[in-house]
Amino acid sequence: MDGRETRELAVTGALEIPLPVFPDQRGLFCPLYEEPDFAELPGSPPFRAVRSGLSVNHANVVRGVHYSGTANTAKLLFCPAGEALDLVVDVREGSPTFGCWDSVRLSPNRPRAVYCPPGVGHAFVSLVPDTVVLYLLSTPYRPEEEAAVSVLDPALGLPVPRQSDPVLSDSDRAAPTLAEALERGLLPSYPADR
Repeated sequence: MDGRETRELAVTGALEIPLPVFPDQRGLFCPLYEEPDFAELPGSPPFRAVRSGLSVNHANVVRGVHYSGTANTAKLLFCPAGEALDLVVDVREGSPTFGCWDSVRLSPNRPRAVYCPPGVGHAFVSLVPDTVVLYLLSTPYRPEEEAAVSVLDPALGLPVPRQSDPVLSDSDRAAPTLAEALERGLLPSYPADR
């Protein structure tokens, strides 16, 4: 990563990656992705973006915890506008950090990327209006592979606003708890990158 200090998160294989920033009198420029820079990330094959997505959110919106049911999609996430509390959750059955989570506060004022290796769940809380989250993903879109566990699962204890009702999609609100997903055989296996 060209000398940048990445931080390993509490979820095995997940990383916080500082992005290069080039400030001047106009503001700043921050390159987000160049394939050779990310070839060293955990996973097999090496991370290569084949799809991207953009999410624009009102304040107090919560998305997730989403993961690929076949555990083959890695994600790289950025917040180019607003502010988000990004959450990575280990939903990989058999992982040494199963059920653990970590968070990174993302904003354009402190450019960072979050890397979620294959099989790791992802969620975020939009902390201010018009928060934008940009996704780079390693696999084409396959709706049948989308899966989720509840971001409100009390056993996970994620730092999701509870004093005011968070804005969730119907499918995220109906998602099973981690224990229910495990019992139903809905979770990917660890190691997901083999």
